[in-house]
Amino acid sequence: MESPVRIVSVEVVVDHVLRLTFADGCVKDVDVGPLLHGPIFEPMREDPAAFQSVTIDPEWGTVVWPNGADICPDVLYHGRTPAWAEGTRGEDASS
Repeated sequence: MESPVRIVSVEVVVDHVLRLTFADGCVKDVDVGPLLHGPIFEPMREDPAAFQSVTIDPEWGTVVWPNGADICPDVLYHGRTPAWAEGTRGEDASS
């Protein structure tokens, strides 16, 4: 059985790019800008200080912001499609 993907550290590189270190030792720079969808992510899209307040939730092993916004670690590790975007392929996801 595959172990769950967990993020152990996060660093803001530039703009909406995060340097993520995963529990398996893999380090990835991920542009999360396209994932900052919906009202909960508005502060992080609009305010660099809000984006830079990102931390790791130790229980879930993923990135979180003080307002409760988070991104699934599987999406970040494997480049998977977020749940909100399922069914929007080929469409404008902002509509």
